[in-house]
Amino acid sequence: MELIRNEKVADNTVELEFKVSAEDFEKAISKVFRKANADITVPGFRKGKAPRNVVEKMYGAEMFFNDAIDELLPQAYEDAVKEAGVTVVARPEIDILSCSKEDGFVTKAVLTTYPEVTIGEYKGLKAERKAIPVTDEIVDADVRALADRNARLVSVSDRAAAMGDIANINFEGFVDGVAFDGGKGEDFDLTLGSGQFIPGFEEQIVGHEIGEEFDVNVTFPDPYQAAELAGKPAVFKTKVNSLKFRELPELDDEFAKDVSEFDTLDELKADLRKKREEEANRSAELAVENDLVEQVVNGMSAIIPEAMYEVRVEELVNDFANRLAQQGLDINTYLTYTQMDMDTFKKSYRDTAEKQVKIRLALEAVVKAEGIVASDEDVEKELAKMSETYGYSVEDLKTMIPVEEMKKDLAIQKAIDFVKENSEITNA
Repeated sequence: MELIRNEKVADNTVELEFKVSAEDFEKAISKVFRKANADITVPGFRKGKAPRNVVEKMYGAEMFFNDAIDELLPQAYEDAVKEAGVTVVARPEIDILSCSKEDGFVTKAVLTTYPEVTIGEYKGLKAERKAIPVTDEIVDADVRALADRNARLVSVSDRAAAMGDIANINFEGFVDGVAFDGGKGEDFDLTLGSGQFIPGFEEQIVGHEIGEEFDVNVTFPDPYQAAELAGKPAVFKTKVNSLKFRELPELDDEFAKDVSEFDTLDELKADLRKKREEEANRSAELAVENDLVEQVVNGMSAIIPEAMYEVRVEELVNDFANRLAQQGLDINTYLTYTQMDMDTFKKSYRDTAEKQVKIRLALEAVVKAEGIVASDEDVEKELAKMSETYGYSVEDLKTMIPVEEMKKDLAIQKAIDFVKENSEITNA
């Protein structure tokens, strides 16, 4: 590969022209001919046995050019980009300018490149740490939540349904006297007051007794996920099969022993308070970091190519699709359920993508300005933490995660720490 031209033609846009020699082109043509010849039929020769000059005379000398270019272009392009010393952020526009056996081929590549970033102030910034007090009310709420998770279900037999009960019901919905899809259920457990069903449904269960059959009259919201039902009145034929209520445990020392490793309720509360305070401190520190990083971003100057935002949007969408797949769901099914098309879904990630791209560029500029690097020791420590969190061995993680990319990410975190250490932080 010979780099012929390396020219910046606009902000974040570079044009490269590079040439692959006739000798290398000939070798590639010979290689693709050998692969293709087994399927070529020429009169007078057994299939796959015709000499190349005969095949080219019959079908044209250029018949193997495209495949030979495909064989050589990826490596030639990679070598040209490396020699040009540019960082590419999107798929290039490729054009073959000329091609012949005598001269090889010449390619033009239009590249979208990493922007030039001018960093503003990142030392001596000011931020306020706002501590969130952990009150007795917050701790008591945590205790009640713990009690709710350990509540006992008790069957009801001597009264009608009341708010808070779990009613096991059969139901079938009708609009204009016709049953509709998805409107039928049997032995369905519905917590009254949960807001799980459309407005007005759960309230009309209240007051009915076990075994009673009755109509529930409601109107579907407008808009509604099933557009054909939006705004329409409906009748649900309903039957109460059984009733249960959640019996909360007494909040005493026995409760503490049952739900924790502590012997007294006071010890349990002290532990809940400690965890809340640790969480509050982490949140306060994260808020400080976000404030400082935002200041660094606001002081940055850069013309950011649109392609960087588009690439980040694609990455975020793919991450979401992968998480869905882990749950056995498909992104297209999700979009159908949420009544969105892919373009609308991608737009929902646009603001996040822009913010993340700007943060990355700003912090990379700090990394460069301060010569921040992540050492092999830093990588080993991070891999050890990941191993403990996810259950993979360090060696397995090394095969799964590109170490150089991890070093870049760790350097970014070090840049955040550097900015924070060199800022004036006061407590509110």
